[in-house]
Amino acid sequence: MAAMRISSLLSCSLSYSSLLPKGRFCGVGRVVSGYSTSAGIENPINPSIKVHCTQLLIKGNFVDSASGKTFPTYDPRTGDVIAHVAEGDAEDIDRAVCAAREAFDEGPWPKMTAYERSKVLFRFADLLDKHIEELATLESHMDVDKLAFTGSSETGKIVLELASKSNLKPVTLELGGKSPFIVCKDADVNKAVELAHFALLFNQGQCCSAGSRAYVHEDVHDEFIEKAEARALKRSVGDPFKAGVEQGPQIDSEQFEKILRYIRSGIESGAILITGGDRLGSKDFYIQPTVFANVKEDMLIAQDEIFGPVQSILKFRDMDEVIRRANSTRYGLAAGVFTNDLDTANTLSGALKVGTVWINCYDVFDAAIPFGGYKMSGQGREKGVHCLSNYLQVKAIVAPLKNPAWI
Repeated sequence: MAAMRISSLLSCSLSYSSLLPKGRFCGVGRVVSGYSTSAGIENPINPSIKVHCTQLLIKGNFVDSASGKTFPTYDPRTGDVIAHVAEGDAEDIDRAVCAAREAFDEGPWPKMTAYERSKVLFRFADLLDKHIEELATLESHMDVDKLAFTGSSETGKIVLELASKSNLKPVTLELGGKSPFIVCKDADVNKAVELAHFALLFNQGQCCSAGSRAYVHEDVHDEFIEKAEARALKRSVGDPFKAGVEQGPQIDSEQFEKILRYIRSGIESGAILITGGDRLGSKDFYIQPTVFANVKEDMLIAQDEIFGPVQSILKFRDMDEVIRRANSTRYGLAAGVFTNDLDTANTLSGALKVGTVWINCYDVFDAAIPFGGYKMSGQGREKGVHCLSNYLQVKAIVAPLKNPAWI
């Protein structure tokens, strides 16, 4: 999703409105005063980066949309309009697809050797490295509300359904998750709390692999909750352009309101709000780091991908129980296991129905490690040799041999 957003923001190329039903594209809880907001949320820094490209990139040129329409993109820290971006529709998508097909069929790319293609890709990578600060600034500064979906798996279902009606187009999908983070009874609680905190709250909780269900063994459960509350209260929330800030605003008003609805649902369904549960500050899209205890599997906050800073803590007693409960979700993207026992780590790794299991670490990625999900978390893999099969066609060539005996 981040790659999609960067593409939309920086090149202002086409988005995916044709896949959406309408065709458009591109708080309750106790208020706690202990959150660290010294970095400031009321007086955000104005970054020096300017948005120069607000058109669609088609056939190597920046052009207006066929309709001439634009949509505003907002700064999630202030709600101010940053720029108006060209709003593409089906006609623009057709133009872009035709241009891509012409380039592939008649351009130099299909005739290039693998070495020549690799030089082009390395050049692209070098340009990304060269402009990394600018890219990161734009990514932090801009909000594209036309790409804000209610849930990535819901979007994936739309994509898959439409693809099935379109000439048997192959589709790979890396979608959402409700990843369990299992803290075993032999855990160093301080380290487990810190890692679980990171696993959930990375990128304001707006991460497909977020460890949003913390299953904690009953022997260390109470200590874990106490320390999880203290760590949440210590979290620095504010302008992401300021030094020392750990958590910025949510991406837009729609996501902000959605997270608050889930928090209200958790309270109403009987979960215990340990800390957080409300907006932070008097304006815009900041949410307090929120911790729930006494969470049950049938609660929405334990089943749905919230995509926000909401940690659900569930108590478990033994291995069979936690395996059954951790697997009791429609998702299967990732999981975390925190233990010092090798047998426990092996047992859980084999039993959890997820595409990735991190043991005593979390969100560790590498180009050689395949990443993807089970169940409603998608199909296909990114990274590793397994991802290549998504982009290859197998061809069989048969010819008679004059001297088959030599084979």
